[in-house]
Amino acid sequence: MMESGRRRGVSSLMSSLSLLCVVLDLQLDGVLGASPVEIEQHLEMGRKLLAAGQLAEALSHYHSAVEGDSKNYLTYYKRAAVFLAMGKSKSALPDLTRAIQLKPDFLAARIQRGNILLKQGNTQEAREDFEAVLQRSPDQEEARNQLHKAEELEELQEEAHKAHHRGDYTSTIQVLDHVIELSPWDPESREMRAECYIRLGEPRKAILDLTPAARLRTDNRAAFLKLSRLLYDLGEHRDSLSEIRECLKLDQDDKECFAHYKQVKKLSKQMDSAEELISEQRYQEAIDKYESVMKTEPKITFYTTKAKERICFSLVKIKEAEKALDTCSEAHQRDPQNIHILRDRAEAYILLQDYEKAVEDYQEAREFDQENQEIREGLDRAQKLLKLSRKRDYYKILGVSRSANKQEIIKAYRKLAQQWHPDNFQSESEKKEAEKRFIDIASAKEVLTDPEMRQKFDSGEDPLDPENQQGGGGGGGEWPFGFNPFQGGNFHFKFQYN
Repeated sequence: MMESGRRRGVSSLMSSLSLLCVVLDLQLDGVLGASPVEIEQHLEMGRKLLAAGQLAEALSHYHSAVEGDSKNYLTYYKRAAVFLAMGKSKSALPDLTRAIQLKPDFLAARIQRGNILLKQGNTQEAREDFEAVLQRSPDQEEARNQLHKAEELEELQEEAHKAHHRGDYTSTIQVLDHVIELSPWDPESREMRAECYIRLGEPRKAILDLTPAARLRTDNRAAFLKLSRLLYDLGEHRDSLSEIRECLKLDQDDKECFAHYKQVKKLSKQMDSAEELISEQRYQEAIDKYESVMKTEPKITFYTTKAKERICFSLVKIKEAEKALDTCSEAHQRDPQNIHILRDRAEAYILLQDYEKAVEDYQEAREFDQENQEIREGLDRAQKLLKLSRKRDYYKILGVSRSANKQEIIKAYRKLAQQWHPDNFQSESEKKEAEKRFIDIASAKEVLTDPEMRQKFDSGEDPLDPENQQGGGGGGGEWPFGFNPFQGGNFHFKFQYN
């Protein structure tokens, strides 16, 4: 009897559990399911939003329709259409496959899936879909045309692999051009063409193929790494850093990607910091930072050349003319057509008062860029300075550099004024020569100690030239502003050297 009672208890418990399961199923259906009317509303809203180009909103409604009725092949097909409109072919593929599973004779879904597979370069699977359509509908023209394309693609793929195996990279590229026209979403073909471009020394074309290829595979760390290295070698360190981060998003423990990331991050930080220092006019600090760049990356020519270019620029700004000339010349040897290097070397020549060389550099820069306004203005100024130097160069008169400060100018003036004061000479001819020299010395001091006049002179204009003044003025051998204290016979006075 005890055994019989135990059996009745177990039977009762099982009945209760079954009832509970039925209740739970009904409750879940109420939560997760949706009525046919609601599903139809979602489909209708999805259709309208899709027609209006509001793809994200349309996709949301199709998601709701699929969740409401997971057995409706049309909801999967329509959601796939939205994914395709959004350019998400990889997301569309599972929906088309599910629609075909639910309705094997759904030919439109098979053609659509075959088209995606063909564009992905999966010729065998694409052929199977097109052939399945033609078995059920032999007159289906699109399926027949696409089947021919799949067969053509197979032949081209085989031809490309043979040419690549022979090492004939030019022919491989020519064949792959046709392959990629038929299968633009095929990462393998793009990666092969990128490799050929690299072998032929055309890294920028390789980048154009690797950029989409890196994202066409689910986990394509190798492509992200190669893309980052190519960009790094070309000097595009910010883009390189962005691509290597994509690799680490896929696997933060990838050793190759992490090692490259550390190198790119360090160098990129140094270069950005150096440019920020230049923008703040902290030129000596910028020079030090670019020296660090060359130590961080001594192997790749671009970074050394770029560093020397910017050091050259900074040295000109702090008026270290001799050092600037050496650095600019070295940078020019590395990059002969760089107009910025030529501009900066021209400015170094101007600081050294070698105006002919400055004109030559600006002319050469202009040959490379006829429309550059800064180069045109620089050339015009250098030509004016050259012309002016053949008349009267106030820096040369005082024997000071173009970067001399006011104290240095006054010191040079006092020394020369004492040396060439006419009272120091006895004969008439010597006095006349001394007077001429003294006037030039005084004119030089007048111009170079006045900020406005000095700026005009540095721009290629002599502020004491009569041609540049109204109503007369100084000129070669004339006293500034038309006054000559030495005229009128005998003169004896004390001169204040201030």
